[in-house]
Amino acid sequence: MSLPPLVEPAAELTVDEVRRYSRHLIIPDVGMDGQKRLKNAKVLFVGAGGLGSPGLMYLAAAGVGTLGIVEFDEVDESNLQRQVIHSQADIGRPKAESARDSIKGINPFVNVVLHQERLEADNVMDLFSQYDLIVDGTDNFATRYLVNDACVLLNKPYVWGSIYRFDGQASVFWSEHGPCYRCLYPEPPPPGMVPSCAEGGVLGVLCASIGSIQANEAIKLLAGIGEPLVGRLMIYDALEMQYRQVKVRKDPDCAVCGENPTVTELIDYEAFCGVVSEEAQAAAADSTITPKQLKEWIDDGENLELIDVREPNEFEIVSIPGARLIPKNEFIMGNALENLPQDKKIVLNCKTGVRSAEVLAILKSAGFSDAVHVGGGVVGWVNQIEPDKPIY
Repeated sequence: MSLPPLVEPAAELTVDEVRRYSRHLIIPDVGMDGQKRLKNAKVLFVGAGGLGSPGLMYLAAAGVGTLGIVEFDEVDESNLQRQVIHSQADIGRPKAESARDSIKGINPFVNVVLHQERLEADNVMDLFSQYDLIVDGTDNFATRYLVNDACVLLNKPYVWGSIYRFDGQASVFWSEHGPCYRCLYPEPPPPGMVPSCAEGGVLGVLCASIGSIQANEAIKLLAGIGEPLVGRLMIYDALEMQYRQVKVRKDPDCAVCGENPTVTELIDYEAFCGVVSEEAQAAAADSTITPKQLKEWIDDGENLELIDVREPNEFEIVSIPGARLIPKNEFIMGNALENLPQDKKIVLNCKTGVRSAEVLAILKSAGFSDAVHVGGGVVGWVNQIEPDKPIY
């Protein structure tokens, strides 16, 4: 569907701006009017990572007048494979500041506003109310549902994107004109069911594909041109090089934008999404050891069986000495239980402690009452015990 432009045009373009945006100005659908609207627009990008990098860079190049960035993290070396707005020299710097400097290098006419804080229920309404359009570049379900619900309550459109390994998705959610994110995904997946990019990986250039689509949709909404992805989910398979679309209809029973909404204010999204299941939390409550404790046990010759529940490709990158690989899915299927020793203390580890806590719950229910897991996982081990090893 065609929608009216989100913003009014600015009064004028300077001579320098006309020179800079000339390739836009000669497109009839954009022209002077559309470019003035971009200049007058205020866009907030949630995240300056994989999706935020290309999205922010292209919105800046396009001449969006004000770009806000919500980002609390710092640049890590593992980011540079896909987060092209940052460079080697930015490692250790706040991502928001690094992104701002890159944007200023691309287009000095853009006003960059930094919000160096974690997006949460107590600040999201105030932040979002300052902008015309929100672009969601987050990588966790709790923040995605928070962004959606805040936009519905504020009646603001937002551009959504998601990436994982070789697969990407994008859409525009605007409850006034179509469905919201909850119409597509009413509830988050069970805890631990869908790995994050940090656990499952992502092809670096996939971020460019989806982030550019997000920037494209933002420009269309701001200038009032074309047909935005409202009511349509765009799915991209980078391996097969295929795009396909799925129609998404507004759900009359949607909890937040339906005819009789049950969510009329922001909720506890961490609890709603359950990053770790209640069973895993209960199992890990008194059965978590630190990497230093594990090192002491190994040095003391404790009778233990150290099991790594990650995937084989992760195990190849780095592992704790003496660990045996049994991927988490083998415990879920039940195949691994019969091969566990009964005369040794079972110690589980994964990357950070989330997956090992889920497997710990399985072992506890199967009768391995003295099993434990390593809080912080192999990342904690490298940071505390073997800092010369790589982390990912």
